[in-house]
Amino acid sequence: MTADASPKLTPVSEPERTPGPSLLPSPAQIFVAGHRGLVGSAVARRLEADGHEVLTRGRDQLDLRDAARTEAFLRDVRPDAVVLAAAKVGGIMANSTYPVQFLEDNLRIQLSVVAGAHSADVPRLLFLGSSCIYPKLADQPIREDSLLTGALEPTNEAYAIAKIAGITQVNAYRSQYGRSYISAMPTNLYGPATTSTWPPRTSSRP
Repeated sequence: MTADASPKLTPVSEPERTPGPSLLPSPAQIFVAGHRGLVGSAVARRLEADGHEVLTRGRDQLDLRDAARTEAFLRDVRPDAVVLAAAKVGGIMANSTYPVQFLEDNLRIQLSVVAGAHSADVPRLLFLGSSCIYPKLADQPIREDSLLTGALEPTNEAYAIAKIAGITQVNAYRSQYGRSYISAMPTNLYGPATTSTWPPRTSSRP
């Protein structure tokens, strides 16, 4: 191979997706909280591609930490479902420096959105958490039942505890009120909305 030759890459096509039975009306009206983030934007694109109406609000329009305003918004629009991808996130330095904000802001967001959805009688909700909820020294690959079996990574413990509280809140609404509210934990992610400019003291990128 010459110095300027490049290996030929074979394009990999995505397998055709066979959708299962829908749990939502078609089209459904779905509020995606956190639509500008990596996960939220991907969820919004997928939902729109599937023909659903995606509702969004930026932080300048609706502060999700404000429980009264969040509930009022959800009562006004009454979506068929909510995807809670909104969160205060950051790297190792930010989590270590501002644990109060990472704990309290995320707790407020989760309490506002989940309780507001229940109050507005939203039938379905998906809460997106984080793999940092699992113990620092959990066996690999991590199993779901590893949750709460060991100490968390100290540098993002506050954020992880907030996310664990969100899972517990969702489970409680399902148990006590019979709500179709569930949680999912995305793991390592990258994609079109990955931040390209990384602050040197707040990022976890090497």
